[in-house]
Amino acid sequence: MTAESQIEVLPPWCIKMTLQNILTQLGGGMLKTIILFFSTLIIALPLGLLVSFGRMSKLSIGKHFKPIKLITQIYISVMRGTPLMLQIMVVYFGPYYLFGIKISSAYQIYAAIIAFSINYAAYFAEIYRGGIESIPQGQYEAAKILGFSKSQTFFRIVFPQVMKRILPSITNEVITLVKDTSLAFVIAYAEMFTMAKRIAAKETSMIPFVAAGIFYYVFNLLVAIVMNRIEKKMAYYK
Repeated sequence: MTAESQIEVLPPWCIKMTLQNILTQLGGGMLKTIILFFSTLIIALPLGLLVSFGRMSKLSIGKHFKPIKLITQIYISVMRGTPLMLQIMVVYFGPYYLFGIKISSAYQIYAAIIAFSINYAAYFAEIYRGGIESIPQGQYEAAKILGFSKSQTFFRIVFPQVMKRILPSITNEVITLVKDTSLAFVIAYAEMFTMAKRIAAKETSMIPFVAAGIFYYVFNLLVAIVMNRIEKKMAYYK
């Protein structure tokens, strides 16, 4: 018997059934990835704006000490200077090792959302800060002369311009977030990549990884298309 005759060739209908079975099993992982992605954005985008306000705070105690600015600087430095995977592990295992609180599998989703949100809020904060500080000071002075309050000046005049300027940077971070969701595997959160690994090990097949790769690519493509349309709508100067 030759080596060629020992190779088992699956019929097309069998391959189709196998692919359908794998995609069905991956469905749960896709949903959890989407939940983690949108939950992170909903929390991190406004939180990043608040952190940027703290980063630019001028409130001080005494002549030189500015506590809010110092705290936010340290927070941003730690979040950007340590691996996201490590932060996920700290958020998930921290309650047990620090306070003796028992953790369960139900806490996985909350730990992942918290870790991703505080991490991305730090990056968004620096993007917001760069955009806000790029607005000429003359616009603030003109708004003050016209009788606008500080909040009205920011949300009606400054913030729309800031969003237009920072949108490309925000888009890059959002696309990175889609791929970073795979890091949740470190706490056994069953998102797309975790499910793909489990199915690949069980089925001894590379198809789950291929399917997962296609999912991430299509998801990122949709994000890029949506963000590009938003960017074009905000290009009102054209």
